[in-house]
Amino acid sequence: MTLIPHGLRQVARLSLLPVLALGLLAGPALADTYPGKPIRLVVPFPAGGGTDIIARAIGQQLTESRQWTVVVDNKPGAGGNLGVDAVAKAPADGYTVVLGQTSNLAINPALYPKLPYDPVKDLKPVVLAATAPLVIVVPNSSKYKTLADVLAAAKQTPGALVFGTPGNGTVAHLAMEQLQKAAHIRLQHVPYKGSAQALTDLMGGQMDLYVSSIPTAISHLKGGRMKALAVTSDKRSSQLPQVPTVAESGVKGFEANTWFGFMAPAATPAAVLTTLNTAINQALQSPTVRSRLMGEGGEVLGGSQAEFAALLKTDLQRWGRIVHEADARID
Repeated sequence: MTLIPHGLRQVARLSLLPVLALGLLAGPALADTYPGKPIRLVVPFPAGGGTDIIARAIGQQLTESRQWTVVVDNKPGAGGNLGVDAVAKAPADGYTVVLGQTSNLAINPALYPKLPYDPVKDLKPVVLAATAPLVIVVPNSSKYKTLADVLAAAKQTPGALVFGTPGNGTVAHLAMEQLQKAAHIRLQHVPYKGSAQALTDLMGGQMDLYVSSIPTAISHLKGGRMKALAVTSDKRSSQLPQVPTVAESGVKGFEANTWFGFMAPAATPAAVLTTLNTAINQALQSPTVRSRLMGEGGEVLGGSQAEFAALLKTDLQRWGRIVHEADARID
């Protein structure tokens, strides 16, 4: 350990006072003038998807209610990692934020052995935006009428039933791994690259069930081409009120949702983070935004930065454990 003479320690403390004072003054001053230019809102997935819809609805509301200029920048790739990494490495001035979700903030740190960012060290939570359940569906011609039917069949013939998901390591995949463990069953997993081909194969009878986001499945459900057996949230979806939860179907305590939340570079001034948190919380209370998000099968959240940080910490541990138990990896 290096010992610093008392006199030098005193000089060092005194020399820091002007710097600290400037830092304390800069926070409120920056908040008073922020934002003074367009805010870049990175969406780490292609345009038209659920994350993009949420981002654009909130961005538009911020423009209308606060006259902010919010530019949505779709930056897909590597399971949502490219967009998050771009924001983690962006200037920490509040003018670049990302709308992340469970996959690239809570699951990918365990799934990818060389993730280029740390969601806790490199980013700061701003506010949670929404949460959405998944839905377990079967083709309309399926003999399975309820999730309980599927569970019973899986117990009789372990490994015989096939389920599809949008990909290995997705929330859908890991939710089903969680379900298999909780229900003491074994299913066969077929990962797809997205949902388009998977839904075609499901309706063609090439798999027994598929795990989907509600927006992706809802047109097929309404058209009578598929049946919904259960949703993965702890309560029924407002979009599918007739569909029971997994817990109601016999797997007590089961819950697996996707959440969406705004993050900023780690060194972003606290005053700016507070301004963003307040503005987005207010935008989430807009009837237009609430209707748009609920129309996509989501539930509006909001709340404090601390609440988001606590959820992220819990879910990093939870999903990390599920990834490890499922031995899921992506190089």
